[in-house]
Amino acid sequence: MSHNGRTVVVLGVLVVLAGVLTAALFVGGTAAVGSDDASSGDALETNAVQSSTTTVSEPAAEMPVPEPGDEYYEAAAPDGSWISYINPRDEYRSPYLGDGSGKICVTLLNEAGEPIVGESVPNTTATVPTGDELEWHSGADPMVVEYSLTDNYDRPLDADQFGTNAELPQGDGYMDSHCIEMHGQPEDGTIEYGEVEIDGDHADDIEVAGYIQQAHEAWDSDVDPLEDAESYEEAGGGWTYKTDGSHGQAVVVLQLAGEVDDSSDEPEERTESTTENSSESNESSEDDAGDDDGVNGDDAAGDNGTDDDDSSDNGTGDDADGLPGFGVSAAVVALAAIAVAVSRRP
Repeated sequence: MSHNGRTVVVLGVLVVLAGVLTAALFVGGTAAVGSDDASSGDALETNAVQSSTTTVSEPAAEMPVPEPGDEYYEAAAPDGSWISYINPRDEYRSPYLGDGSGKICVTLLNEAGEPIVGESVPNTTATVPTGDELEWHSGADPMVVEYSLTDNYDRPLDADQFGTNAELPQGDGYMDSHCIEMHGQPEDGTIEYGEVEIDGDHADDIEVAGYIQQAHEAWDSDVDPLEDAESYEEAGGGWTYKTDGSHGQAVVVLQLAGEVDDSSDEPEERTESTTENSSESNESSEDDAGDDDGVNGDDAAGDNGTDDDDSSDNGTGDDADGLPGFGVSAAVVALAAIAVAVSRRP
């Protein structure tokens, strides 16, 4: 082949090699960028799916409070300090000894901290011992709550003890507790209650989260049933009425044992009891958003290949973010050298 012919061939080879190199760089760079986007997108999609498929053993009971004109609406304070709903377990002492009044309640929450009626724990009872001062009350001495509430009571939930609503003096507008109410106690009298006892078919499925006691005209419902619950000793186990504080109340807070099940495939699966819904867990969940299940927390980044330290193992680290390695370039240089050598042959 003539010298000019070889030159044309060499130039043609170099042009082809340059095109191959350019295409490789473009495709490799795009793939690397696409890998990061895909990884991030998958993580977001996973979080969204898991959030939407969160299941509990029993859904929240959504029983709106009675409105004015309803048969179970009773009264509201002129100063807006309280609101009252009619409770079939509301009784007056006879003989009437004074203006002391109050209530003892039991609230049952599901794994997510939502009030429920206990359909998932039938044939189970919560018993709250009460003192001699309540022997006259038909629902006391002791107070016994039978689950499910809907199978045993006409008004399964009768009080709105937790939450806030701008349109209501108390509560969030949904019933959350089962209570007995007592009136006619002496204004210097004392109400006592003991520690709750859980018995029955599903006793092991219920944990005692704690007690919330408020005395002396305390109507505050802007409390969290889990975060603000205290031990029996800390709560006090009772209260003594005062002339200017003749109302008192206590709520026993129970919760279904186990973790929230994030698996849509096995919504009925129950796991060993933990303290995820305790005050410490609720505080940490705002910051870590699911560290325990390894999806939303720090561990999730490594598992999904988005953590800086482990990303190279999953092909989404620094190497993937940049251009392709030297393999293609080395091959192009070698071919170019061969082409030049050929062009110099006589």
